[in-house]
Amino acid sequence: MPGAAIFGIGGRMGQCLVRALREAAPQPGVGTAGSQDGLQLSGALASPSSARLGQDAALEGPPTGIAVTSDALAALRGASVAIDFSLPHCVWEHAQACLEQRTPLLVGATGLDAGTHARLETAARSIAVLIAPNTSLGVAVVTHLIALAARALGPGYDAEISEAHHRMKRDAPSGTALAWGAAIARSRGEELSDIAVLGRQGAFGPRKPGSVGFASLRAGDIVGEHTALFAADGERIELTHRASDRMIFARGALRAAAWLVGRPAGLYAMGHVLGLSGTL
Repeated sequence: MPGAAIFGIGGRMGQCLVRALREAAPQPGVGTAGSQDGLQLSGALASPSSARLGQDAALEGPPTGIAVTSDALAALRGASVAIDFSLPHCVWEHAQACLEQRTPLLVGATGLDAGTHARLETAARSIAVLIAPNTSLGVAVVTHLIALAARALGPGYDAEISEAHHRMKRDAPSGTALAWGAAIARSRGEELSDIAVLGRQGAFGPRKPGSVGFASLRAGDIVGEHTALFAADGERIELTHRASDRMIFARGALRAAAWLVGRPAGLYAMGHVLGLSGTL
């Protein structure tokens, strides 16, 4: 069974991935259970300052038999794919280790800067790299619908994206909101950086035609809510995705990671996994 190395094992998503690897077909008496997507945990990475170093990868439940390390190359030993839900400033260092080992990489970390994106695009010439600011299968489908709507309706319909997350989220707008904005921009033949309005305050004047507005809310324990709104005189269309359980991201990540195993070098997204690559 192919092995998966998890980068960011100490975080919430890291532990959700451990649970997801076990949930489909638990094996009594064996800590490392196979996932529904044919993967098993083979490595676990945390930061050099983590108190988890040397401990079992699982915080709860039966032990996995995999010890947490801060050495990315060691975590990749025996892995057929790597899944990175660590912090954005760590992603390129992890990608370099994947390049050295020729291991496909799924990047689920959000808040990546332009430089990291560019480096990952370069890495994708040598290995398969899937960048997924949201690994929910449902979000991938809604992204496809948003692109279809933007193309069909055109810039005559105002586009706004709102999102809400828990109080601890570090970046805003969310990676998903920005991905939706990019889908709208591409469908209209534009660059998001040219038409995005990331906040409004004071006397900013009338709405600029063709722009894409963003609004972010941070409160409580909201897992994730996103709405794309298209509005014209007399009508309004809203496409919404609400996540109530972080496990949906873990299950989607495992499906995508299993899909990535054996893929040729290239830059991929969740739409490819579902056969929706025309509207990435």
